[in-house]
Amino acid sequence: MFLHVVMLQLSGAADARFHDRVQGYCQRILAECDGVVGYAFRPNVASRSDGLTHAVVAAFADGPAHDRYQVSPAHQEMKTYMAGFIERLVVYDGEIPTFS
Repeated sequence: MFLHVVMLQLSGAADARFHDRVQGYCQRILAECDGVVGYAFRPNVASRSDGLTHAVVAAFADGPAHDRYQVSPAHQEMKTYMAGFIERLVVYDGEIPTFS
């Protein structure tokens, strides 16, 4: 399994309309991108978040599924829309063991 985590510090302009639209993109990605096992945009509740208020957490069947997602129209549109609202981001990409 391949994990993709994007930790975000959002600007004050990220209002309810922004969050609703991002949730719509998440649904599109789940519906349109082959190999996506799970995909969510959620608030970060960690006490040690260092100002990173939200995260996109995605799991893919494998690395090639992640690569296809990166160039998908839904992901490209989401990135373009969100760019103006992001003050800082940190990304983790990597293979993880499958838990059973």
